[in-house]
Amino acid sequence: MITKWYDLQLLGDDRGSLVAIESTKTIPFETKRVYYIFNTKAGIRRGFHAHKELKQAMVCVSGSCKIELDDGQVKEIAQLDASPKALAIDPMIWHEMYDFSEDCVLIVLASEHYDESDYIRNYDSFIKEAANG
Repeated sequence: MITKWYDLQLLGDDRGSLVAIESTKTIPFETKRVYYIFNTKAGIRRGFHAHKELKQAMVCVSGSCKIELDDGQVKEIAQLDASPKALAIDPMIWHEMYDFSEDCVLIVLASEHYDESDYIRNYDSFIKEAANG
């Protein structure tokens, strides 16, 4: 199974809810980059890449979306919604995000700063690298 989750602690009272994410504590790596995806148009797929070294944790803070994960041998689909869970995306996992709800906000925490040389953007190249891995 390639789908892995980090459980996030949901705190709250009659004032509302709070989820804290802490580097090396809640998620097992230091966060060097955070970005979020929102306002994705209906029918659009995002991602279409893998990373050689980068680790990521994806948290859907509003709405929902699906993520197809592929390690070169097995494909799995993860459903993200506004629950206190983060989807782990390890290196060498091809991922595609899709089926975004209109109100989806997907936050991604990354272990490294942006580095284009870490991306594998061609699926055939990914399959070859994954087979040699």
